[in-house]
Amino acid sequence: MGVKMGQPYYQIRGLEQTAGLVCLSANFELYGDLSDRMMSLAAGLGPLQEIYSIDESFIGDLEGIVDITNRARAIRSRIYRWTSLLTCVGLAPTKTLAKLCNHVAKDAERKLGSYPRELAQVCNWAEMDTVTQQDILQRTPAGEVWGIGRRIAAKLAEQGVLTAWDVTQMPATKAKTVGSVVLERTVRELQGTSCISLDEAPAPKQQIACTRSFGQAVTALPPLIEAVSEFATRAAEKLRQGGQRAGALQVFAHTSPFRPGPRFYQSATIQLQPPTADTKLLVGAAVAGLRSIYAPGYQLAKAGVMLLDLGSAAVAQRELLFTETAAARDQGPLMEIMDRINGRWGKATVHVGSTGDTAAAASDWKMKQERRTPRYTTVLAEIPIARA
Repeated sequence: MGVKMGQPYYQIRGLEQTAGLVCLSANFELYGDLSDRMMSLAAGLGPLQEIYSIDESFIGDLEGIVDITNRARAIRSRIYRWTSLLTCVGLAPTKTLAKLCNHVAKDAERKLGSYPRELAQVCNWAEMDTVTQQDILQRTPAGEVWGIGRRIAAKLAEQGVLTAWDVTQMPATKAKTVGSVVLERTVRELQGTSCISLDEAPAPKQQIACTRSFGQAVTALPPLIEAVSEFATRAAEKLRQGGQRAGALQVFAHTSPFRPGPRFYQSATIQLQPPTADTKLLVGAAVAGLRSIYAPGYQLAKAGVMLLDLGSAAVAQRELLFTETAAARDQGPLMEIMDRINGRWGKATVHVGSTGDTAAAASDWKMKQERRTPRYTTVLAEIPIARA
Protein backbone atom coordinates (compact mmCIF):
# COMPACT_ATOMS: atom_id res chain seq x y z
CA MET A 1 0.00 0.00 0.00
CA GLY A 2 3.02 2.26 0.20
CA VAL A 3 2.66 3.02 3.91
CA LYS A 4 6.01 3.98 5.44
CA MET A 5 7.17 3.26 8.98
CA GLY A 6 6.24 6.16 11.26
CA GLN A 7 4.10 7.88 8.62
CA PRO A 8 1.47 10.20 10.17
CA TYR A 9 -2.02 8.77 10.13
CA TYR A 10 -3.63 11.78 8.47
CA GLN A 11 -1.53 11.13 5.34
CA ILE A 12 -2.90 7.58 4.90
CA ARG A 13 -6.45 7.96 6.24
CA GLY A 14 -7.95 7.68 2.73
CA LEU A 15 -6.54 4.17 2.26
CA GLU A 16 -9.17 2.80 4.63
CA GLN A 17 -11.82 3.42 1.96
CA THR A 18 -9.75 2.89 -1.18
CA ALA A 19 -7.44 0.01 -0.27
CA GLY A 20 -9.00 -1.67 2.75
CA LEU A 21 -6.41 -0.40 5.23
CA VAL A 22 -7.16 -1.44 8.83
CA CYS A 23 -5.90 0.88 11.58
CA LEU A 24 -5.48 -0.34 15.16
CA SER A 25 -4.23 1.40 18.27
CA ALA A 26 -1.05 0.10 19.89
CA ASN A 27 -1.31 -2.54 22.60
CA PHE A 28 2.11 -2.54 24.26
CA GLU A 29 1.10 -4.94 27.04
CA LEU A 30 0.13 -7.55 24.46
CA TYR A 31 3.37 -7.03 22.52
CA GLY A 32 5.43 -7.39 25.68
CA ASP A 33 3.61 -10.54 26.75
CA LEU A 34 4.02 -12.19 23.33
CA SER A 35 7.67 -11.17 23.25
CA ASP A 36 8.31 -12.79 26.63
CA ARG A 37 6.62 -16.00 25.50
CA MET A 38 8.53 -16.07 22.24
CA MET A 39 11.87 -15.47 23.97
CA SER A 40 11.27 -18.24 26.50
CA LEU A 41 10.58 -20.67 23.64
CA ALA A 42 13.54 -19.48 21.57
CA ALA A 43 15.79 -20.12 24.57
CA GLY A 44 15.23 -23.83 23.98
CA LEU A 45 17.57 -23.67 20.98
CA GLY A 46 20.72 -23.32 23.10
CA PRO A 47 22.12 -22.63 26.57
CA LEU A 48 22.93 -18.91 26.16
CA GLN A 49 20.56 -16.14 25.12
CA GLU A 50 20.87 -12.41 24.49
CA ILE A 51 17.53 -10.63 24.03
CA TYR A 52 18.46 -8.02 21.45
CA SER A 53 15.07 -6.33 20.98
CA ILE A 54 11.38 -7.01 21.45
CA ASP A 55 11.37 -9.44 18.51
CA GLU A 56 15.00 -10.61 18.20
CA SER A 57 17.40 -12.64 20.26
CA PHE A 58 20.79 -14.29 19.82
CA ILE A 59 21.28 -17.88 21.02
CA GLY A 60 24.86 -18.88 21.73
CA ASP A 61 27.08 -21.85 22.57
CA LEU A 62 25.52 -24.16 19.95
CA GLU A 63 28.67 -26.21 19.32
CA GLY A 64 28.02 -29.93 19.71
CA ILE A 65 24.24 -29.73 19.28
CA VAL A 66 23.24 -32.53 16.91
CA ASP A 67 21.30 -31.50 13.78
CA ILE A 68 20.95 -27.84 14.76
CA THR A 69 18.96 -26.99 11.61
CA ASN A 70 16.13 -29.42 12.39
CA ARG A 71 16.23 -28.31 16.01
CA ALA A 72 15.78 -24.70 14.84
CA ARG A 73 12.84 -25.74 12.66
CA ALA A 74 11.25 -27.51 15.61
CA ILE A 75 11.67 -24.43 17.82
CA ARG A 76 10.24 -22.22 15.09
CA SER A 77 7.25 -24.56 14.73
CA ARG A 78 6.68 -24.56 18.49
CA ILE A 79 6.74 -20.75 18.62
CA TYR A 80 4.09 -20.62 15.90
CA ARG A 81 1.87 -23.25 17.55
CA TRP A 82 2.00 -21.61 20.97
CA THR A 83 1.98 -17.90 20.03
CA SER A 84 0.86 -17.73 16.35
CA LEU A 85 4.02 -15.71 15.63
CA LEU A 86 5.91 -16.37 12.40
CA THR A 87 9.67 -16.31 12.92
CA CYS A 88 12.87 -16.92 10.98
CA VAL A 89 16.16 -18.37 12.19
CA GLY A 90 19.67 -17.58 10.98
CA LEU A 91 22.50 -19.91 12.06
CA ALA A 92 26.13 -18.85 11.64
CA PRO A 93 29.50 -18.71 13.46
CA THR A 94 29.28 -14.91 14.07
CA LYS A 95 26.50 -12.53 15.11
CA THR A 96 26.78 -10.49 11.89
CA LEU A 97 26.52 -13.60 9.71
CA ALA A 98 23.64 -14.85 11.86
CA LYS A 99 21.80 -11.57 11.23
CA LEU A 100 22.53 -11.95 7.52
CA CYS A 101 21.20 -15.51 7.49
CA ASN A 102 18.08 -14.38 9.34
CA HIS A 103 17.59 -11.70 6.63
CA VAL A 104 18.01 -14.38 3.95
CA ALA A 105 15.55 -16.74 5.68
CA LYS A 106 12.96 -13.98 5.80
CA ASP A 107 13.34 -12.64 2.25
CA ALA A 108 13.62 -16.08 0.65
CA GLU A 109 10.06 -16.73 1.81
CA ARG A 110 8.52 -13.27 1.36
CA LYS A 111 10.33 -11.96 -1.72
CA LEU A 112 10.45 -14.68 -4.33
CA GLY A 113 13.66 -14.65 -6.34
CA SER A 114 15.65 -12.62 -3.83
CA TYR A 115 17.41 -15.71 -2.43
CA PRO A 116 17.18 -19.48 -3.06
CA ARG A 117 13.84 -20.80 -1.87
CA GLU A 118 15.41 -23.65 0.10
CA LEU A 119 16.93 -21.11 2.50
CA ALA A 120 13.52 -19.84 3.64
CA GLN A 121 12.52 -19.87 7.33
CA VAL A 122 15.78 -21.43 8.59
CA CYS A 123 19.12 -20.55 6.99
CA ASN A 124 22.30 -22.28 8.18
CA TRP A 125 25.55 -20.72 6.94
CA ALA A 126 27.56 -23.84 7.77
CA GLU A 127 25.45 -26.01 5.48
CA MET A 128 26.18 -23.90 2.39
CA ASP A 129 29.10 -24.56 0.08
CA THR A 130 31.46 -21.68 -0.72
CA VAL A 131 29.74 -20.99 -4.05
CA THR A 132 26.35 -20.53 -2.33
CA GLN A 133 27.87 -18.38 0.41
CA GLN A 134 29.45 -16.09 -2.18
CA ASP A 135 26.17 -15.92 -4.11
CA ILE A 136 24.30 -14.88 -0.93
CA LEU A 137 26.84 -12.16 -0.17
CA GLN A 138 26.70 -10.86 -3.74
CA ARG A 139 22.91 -10.69 -3.68
CA THR A 140 22.88 -8.68 -0.44
CA PRO A 141 23.36 -4.89 -0.67
CA ALA A 142 26.02 -3.54 1.68
CA GLY A 143 23.43 -1.37 3.40
CA GLU A 144 21.49 -4.48 4.48
CA VAL A 145 24.41 -5.75 6.56
CA TRP A 146 24.04 -5.37 10.32
CA GLY A 147 26.38 -2.61 11.48
CA ILE A 148 26.42 -0.70 8.17
CA GLY A 149 24.05 2.22 8.26
CA ARG A 150 22.91 4.55 5.50
CA ARG A 151 25.81 6.95 5.96
CA ILE A 152 28.50 4.26 5.83
CA ALA A 153 26.76 2.54 2.91
CA ALA A 154 26.93 5.80 0.95
CA LYS A 155 30.66 6.12 1.67
CA LEU A 156 31.22 2.53 0.58
CA ALA A 157 29.26 3.09 -2.64
CA GLU A 158 31.57 5.97 -3.54
CA GLN A 159 34.44 3.48 -3.47
CA GLY A 160 32.58 0.84 -5.46
CA VAL A 161 31.69 -1.33 -2.46
CA LEU A 162 28.05 -2.16 -3.20
CA THR A 163 27.40 -5.66 -1.85
CA ALA A 164 28.15 -7.69 1.25
CA TRP A 165 30.64 -9.65 -0.85
CA ASP A 166 32.47 -6.42 -1.66
CA VAL A 167 32.61 -5.68 2.07
CA THR A 168 34.26 -9.03 2.80
CA GLN A 169 36.98 -8.25 0.25
CA MET A 170 37.97 -4.98 1.93
CA PRO A 171 41.29 -4.91 3.78
CA ALA A 172 40.80 -4.35 7.50
CA THR A 173 42.90 -1.17 7.45
CA LYS A 174 40.75 0.33 4.67
CA ALA A 175 37.54 -0.58 6.51
CA LYS A 176 38.80 1.16 9.64
CA THR A 177 39.56 4.30 7.61
CA VAL A 178 36.11 4.40 6.01
CA GLY A 179 33.95 3.49 8.98
CA SER A 180 36.16 3.31 12.07
CA VAL A 181 36.65 0.15 14.12
CA VAL A 182 32.95 -0.69 13.81
CA LEU A 183 33.22 -1.37 10.07
CA GLU A 184 36.48 -3.23 10.57
CA ARG A 185 34.73 -5.49 13.06
CA THR A 186 31.85 -6.01 10.62
CA VAL A 187 34.29 -7.06 7.88
CA ARG A 188 35.95 -9.61 10.14
CA GLU A 189 32.55 -10.95 11.25
CA LEU A 190 31.46 -11.40 7.63
CA GLN A 191 34.70 -13.25 7.01
CA GLY A 192 33.82 -15.69 9.81
CA THR A 193 35.86 -14.32 12.71
CA SER A 194 33.73 -13.67 15.78
CA CYS A 195 34.37 -10.17 17.16
CA ILE A 196 31.06 -9.42 18.93
CA SER A 197 30.43 -11.47 22.05
CA LEU A 198 27.06 -12.52 23.37
CA ASP A 199 25.69 -10.08 25.94
CA GLU A 200 23.87 -12.25 28.46
CA ALA A 201 23.50 -9.43 30.99
CA PRO A 202 22.41 -6.20 29.27
CA ALA A 203 23.60 -2.95 30.80
CA PRO A 204 21.17 -1.31 33.23
CA LYS A 205 18.75 1.12 31.65
CA GLN A 206 19.83 4.75 31.58
CA GLN A 207 16.26 6.01 31.52
CA ILE A 208 12.71 4.70 31.53
CA ALA A 209 9.91 6.37 29.59
CA CYS A 210 6.17 5.85 29.50
CA THR A 211 4.42 8.00 26.90
CA ARG A 212 1.12 7.73 25.08
CA SER A 213 -0.84 9.54 22.39
CA PHE A 214 -4.37 10.26 23.55
CA GLY A 215 -7.47 8.72 22.00
CA GLN A 216 -8.77 12.27 21.55
CA ALA A 217 -7.49 15.73 22.38
CA VAL A 218 -7.30 16.56 26.09
CA THR A 219 -8.26 20.14 26.97
CA ALA A 220 -8.58 20.05 30.78
CA LEU A 221 -6.22 19.44 33.67
CA PRO A 222 -8.02 16.60 35.56
CA PRO A 223 -7.85 13.98 32.76
CA LEU A 224 -4.26 15.05 32.09
CA ILE A 225 -3.37 14.42 35.74
CA GLU A 226 -5.05 11.03 35.51
CA ALA A 227 -3.01 10.14 32.42
CA VAL A 228 0.32 11.31 33.84
CA SER A 229 -0.37 9.48 37.11
CA GLU A 230 -0.84 6.23 35.23
CA PHE A 231 2.30 6.83 33.15
CA ALA A 232 4.35 7.42 36.29
CA THR A 233 2.86 4.27 37.85
CA ARG A 234 3.86 2.13 34.85
CA ALA A 235 7.34 3.65 34.80
CA ALA A 236 7.74 2.98 38.53
CA GLU A 237 6.86 -0.69 38.03
CA LYS A 238 9.51 -1.02 35.31
CA LEU A 239 11.99 0.74 37.57
CA ARG A 240 11.47 -1.75 40.38
CA GLN A 241 11.59 -4.70 38.00
CA GLY A 242 15.09 -3.59 37.02
CA GLY A 243 16.17 -3.16 40.64
CA GLN A 244 16.77 0.56 40.16
CA ARG A 245 15.87 3.95 41.62
CA ALA A 246 15.37 7.27 39.85
CA GLY A 247 17.17 10.46 40.78
CA ALA A 248 15.08 12.71 38.55
CA LEU A 249 11.75 12.71 36.73
CA GLN A 250 10.69 14.58 33.62
CA VAL A 251 7.07 15.13 32.61
CA PHE A 252 5.92 16.63 29.32
CA ALA A 253 2.79 17.36 27.30
CA HIS A 254 2.31 18.71 23.79
CA THR A 255 -0.20 19.31 21.02
CA SER A 256 -0.21 17.47 17.71
CA PRO A 257 2.03 18.97 15.00
CA PHE A 258 -0.51 17.79 12.41
CA ARG A 259 -3.62 19.51 13.79
CA PRO A 260 -4.51 23.18 13.31
CA GLY A 261 -4.56 25.49 16.30
CA PRO A 262 -2.11 26.94 18.81
CA ARG A 263 1.03 24.94 19.57
CA PHE A 264 2.09 23.80 23.03
CA TYR A 265 5.16 21.83 24.10
CA GLN A 266 6.34 22.10 27.67
CA SER A 267 8.29 19.87 30.02
CA ALA A 268 9.48 19.99 33.62
CA THR A 269 12.26 18.08 35.37
CA ILE A 270 12.01 17.33 39.09
CA GLN A 271 15.01 16.23 41.13
CA LEU A 272 14.28 13.37 43.53
CA GLN A 273 16.24 13.45 46.74
CA PRO A 274 16.93 10.81 47.77
CA PRO A 275 16.50 8.64 44.63
CA THR A 276 13.34 6.55 44.84
CA ALA A 277 11.29 3.77 43.27
CA ASP A 278 8.20 4.58 45.34
CA THR A 279 5.12 4.89 43.13
CA LYS A 280 3.49 7.46 45.39
CA LEU A 281 6.54 9.74 45.36
CA LEU A 282 7.03 9.41 41.60
CA VAL A 283 3.36 10.09 40.86
CA GLY A 284 3.44 13.07 43.22
CA ALA A 285 6.50 14.49 41.47
CA ALA A 286 4.94 13.94 38.03
CA VAL A 287 1.70 15.67 39.01
CA ALA A 288 3.57 18.58 40.59
CA GLY A 289 5.65 19.00 37.44
CA LEU A 290 2.55 18.82 35.26
CA ARG A 291 0.79 21.53 37.26
CA SER A 292 3.81 23.80 36.83
CA ILE A 293 3.71 23.61 33.02
CA TYR A 294 -0.01 23.28 32.30
CA ALA A 295 -1.81 26.09 30.50
CA PRO A 296 -5.49 26.05 29.42
CA GLY A 297 -6.65 26.60 25.86
CA TYR A 298 -4.71 23.86 24.08
CA GLN A 299 -5.73 20.55 22.52
CA LEU A 300 -3.09 18.25 23.95
CA ALA A 301 -2.36 15.13 21.93
CA LYS A 302 0.37 13.41 23.94
CA ALA A 303 1.99 13.35 27.36
CA GLY A 304 4.60 11.26 29.08
CA VAL A 305 6.86 10.62 32.03
CA MET A 306 10.59 9.85 31.89
CA LEU A 307 12.64 8.57 34.81
CA LEU A 308 16.22 9.81 34.69
CA ASP A 309 19.49 9.46 36.58
CA LEU A 310 18.86 5.79 37.33
CA GLY A 311 20.96 3.85 39.79
CA SER A 312 20.95 0.53 41.55
CA ALA A 313 18.50 0.14 44.40
CA ALA A 314 21.16 -1.89 46.22
CA VAL A 315 23.41 1.16 46.49
CA ALA A 316 21.61 4.07 48.10
CA GLN A 317 22.98 7.41 49.29
CA ARG A 318 21.42 8.18 52.65
CA GLU A 319 20.43 11.62 53.88
CA LEU A 320 22.10 13.13 56.94
CA LEU A 321 18.84 13.78 58.78
CA PHE A 322 18.20 13.00 62.42
CA THR A 323 14.50 12.39 61.92
CA GLU A 324 12.34 9.42 61.05
CA THR A 325 10.86 11.09 57.96
CA ALA A 326 13.77 10.19 55.69
CA ALA A 327 13.62 6.50 56.57
CA ALA A 328 9.84 6.39 56.15
CA ARG A 329 9.91 8.23 52.84
CA ASP A 330 10.66 5.23 50.61
CA GLN A 331 8.32 2.34 51.41
CA GLY A 332 9.94 -0.57 49.59
CA PRO A 333 7.96 -3.38 51.30
CA LEU A 334 4.67 -1.67 50.42
CA MET A 335 5.74 -1.33 46.79
CA GLU A 336 6.73 -5.02 46.70
CA ILE A 337 3.31 -6.04 48.00
CA MET A 338 1.63 -3.70 45.51
CA ASP A 339 3.54 -5.31 42.60
CA ARG A 340 2.68 -8.81 43.80
CA ILE A 341 -1.03 -7.99 44.06
CA ASN A 342 -1.12 -6.38 40.62
CA GLY A 343 0.89 -9.25 39.16
CA ARG A 344 -1.60 -11.80 40.47
CA TRP A 345 -4.93 -9.99 40.07
CA GLY A 346 -4.26 -7.71 37.11
CA LYS A 347 -2.81 -4.29 36.38
CA ALA A 348 -4.12 -1.43 38.53
CA THR A 349 -5.84 -3.71 41.05
CA VAL A 350 -4.03 -1.50 43.57
CA HIS A 351 -3.22 2.00 42.36
CA VAL A 352 -2.77 5.57 43.47
CA GLY A 353 -5.96 7.59 43.63
CA SER A 354 -4.96 10.17 41.03
CA THR A 355 -5.01 7.57 38.23
CA GLY A 356 -8.81 7.52 38.49
CA ASP A 357 -11.18 4.56 38.57
CA THR A 358 -9.56 2.07 36.20
CA ALA A 359 -12.50 -0.30 36.56
CA ALA A 360 -14.79 2.26 34.98
CA ALA A 361 -15.15 2.95 31.27
CA ALA A 362 -12.04 4.19 29.49
CA SER A 363 -11.41 7.89 29.99
CA ASP A 364 -11.13 10.35 27.13
CA TRP A 365 -7.34 10.34 27.25
CA LYS A 366 -6.95 6.59 26.97
CA MET A 367 -6.14 4.98 23.67
CA LYS A 368 -9.03 3.20 22.01
CA GLN A 369 -8.32 -0.46 22.71
CA GLU A 370 -9.79 -3.28 24.73
CA ARG A 371 -9.12 -2.94 28.44
CA ARG A 372 -9.14 -5.78 30.92
CA THR A 373 -11.13 -4.89 34.02
CA PRO A 374 -9.46 -6.12 37.22
CA ARG A 375 -11.48 -8.36 39.52
CA TYR A 376 -10.94 -5.99 42.44
CA THR A 377 -9.97 -2.34 42.54
CA THR A 378 -8.37 -0.79 45.60
CA VAL A 379 -7.03 2.73 45.81
CA LEU A 380 -3.59 2.78 47.40
CA ALA A 381 -4.46 5.71 49.67
CA GLU A 382 -7.15 3.58 51.32
CA ILE A 383 -4.76 0.84 52.48
CA PRO A 384 -3.79 1.19 56.14
CA ILE A 385 -0.03 1.10 56.56
CA ALA A 386 1.22 -0.88 59.55
CA ARG A 387 4.20 0.69 61.26
CA ALA A 388 6.53 -0.84 63.82
